[in-house]
Amino acid sequence: MPQKIKIGLTYTGTKAKHDNYINWLKGEQNIDIIRLCVEDNNLALAKEMDAIVLSGGVDAHPESYGSNKTNYPNAPENFNKERDDFETEVFNISQQQQLPLLGVCRGMQLINCILGGDMVQDIGPSSNNIHRNDGDDKKHLVNILPGTLLHTITQINITETNSAHHQAIHKIGAGLSINANSADGIIEGVEWTDKSNKPFMLAVQWHPERMYKLGMQASPLSKNIRDYFINQIIKSKKAK
Repeated sequence: MPQKIKIGLTYTGTKAKHDNYINWLKGEQNIDIIRLCVEDNNLALAKEMDAIVLSGGVDAHPESYGSNKTNYPNAPENFNKERDDFETEVFNISQQQQLPLLGVCRGMQLINCILGGDMVQDIGPSSNNIHRNDGDDKKHLVNILPGTLLHTITQINITETNSAHHQAIHKIGAGLSINANSADGIIEGVEWTDKSNKPFMLAVQWHPERMYKLGMQASPLSKNIRDYFINQIIKSKKAK
């Protein structure tokens, strides 16, 4: 029987949303999903994982990208800086331990901030009408850039994805390259520019774990990403 995979999944804030990630990641395979969160005070567990997923959730505190402006349009009533700090350490552990890493929505934005990038605090009414969740995820087209890891994974140039955000990457973090964007100029995905001697890392702005809600579970932006990530974890485990 294959050795069980252990994926550390940061807690997105609600059980229902967390369960979407669990169901998507586990599939039919022998996988344990371990909740990592500041409330559980279990940072040390990250070192025992085979891979890490940084999930979506509330906006990162502006201090994460060198700003003191907290009263921007659509800002949350409460930030969770403790979560930001906890997940920054989880990211650092993933790199120290050479763990495959997947970032989703807020997770992508936080990775960018950790690496010195910053954020568009609110993308504005026009783009929010395309991207921001107003009870249900939006849908829009996304362009996958040729020559990127994401293009290798998905094997497509343009397709539809789901969307639920009001912030976007502005200045890109050190060592990152854009792998996808939307027609209105939103950065939709990032990956390492130089992938040599680095663990697998992919981060996307959309929510592959809940594309099933829009009947899009077979989309390469969900299924292919999940399958490739699991295969990278298996390869990483075998190499150790």
